[in-house]
Amino acid sequence: MSVVGDALAVGGYRLGWGAVRRLPERAAYAAFEQLADLTVARGGMGVQRLRANYARVRPELSDAELDALVKAGMRSYLRYYCEAFRLPDRTAEELRASVRVEGDGPVREQLRRGRPVLCFLGHLGNWDLAGAWGARELGPVVTVAERLKPEAVYADFLAFRESLGMTILPLTGGPDVFAELRGHLTSPVVMPLLADRDLTARGIEVELCGHRTSMAAGPAALSLATGVQLFPVSIHYEPVPGSDWRHRIVIRFHEPVEPPSSGTTRAKATALTQACADVLGAAIREHTEDWHMMQRVFL
Repeated sequence: MSVVGDALAVGGYRLGWGAVRRLPERAAYAAFEQLADLTVARGGMGVQRLRANYARVRPELSDAELDALVKAGMRSYLRYYCEAFRLPDRTAEELRASVRVEGDGPVREQLRRGRPVLCFLGHLGNWDLAGAWGARELGPVVTVAERLKPEAVYADFLAFRESLGMTILPLTGGPDVFAELRGHLTSPVVMPLLADRDLTARGIEVELCGHRTSMAAGPAALSLATGVQLFPVSIHYEPVPGSDWRHRIVIRFHEPVEPPSSGTTRAKATALTQACADVLGAAIREHTEDWHMMQRVFL
């Protein structure tokens, strides 16, 4: 991207962020829903990839049913962005009302005992909202973010996430991220890592919803290196009871996965990652519209 293009992208992004935060809540969500419908109607590479990914995990759907699912998926994806733009203005009470949590008992017990919690996430629901909730309700949150272009947009997203109480480490362009993450796992932190898409070319090949894919090796490698339990976590949207337009996220902490007792480190990492992929695959099939995967993911 050129310098002028970078400046336009940054300026448009910041203008949009400010405008969305000033809109009344219902008007903001309605505008993003309309934008989602327009995006689907126009098509484009991202929409085509979303449809292709949905077709892989839901092969039983007719063309019309798949079209409806893509429309719902884009609305869910744009809802994520609308929420992200407005998230810094939410009060603690509004944040709690935006989340319903399941299975957090074992996680809270780990933290109460002074132990860290390592989580394997997919691009489901709103992981930024989940991170902000976790930082307020569970404990310090440490995670990794993909470095975006232009750099100023990445810096804005970094500042935004850190303003929510999260510690963000860059995936690339900084110190050894694995070593830094391992260092943080010596204290009672919550470490959610998006892992359903490999960004390093060093991923682990597993099966997701019956198809081969490559997932990030980091969560399993960290669990094996530190002995910290690995919890698969799924997130999806549900309507807020009593409202005809509001949604909240449901964060579900699944049972921790355990490595096999024998085998090489790579074999154990593959087994852990496959176990997480099985959990996420079931969640993706159940809440496909909340899987925001507009990039190639299947091999």
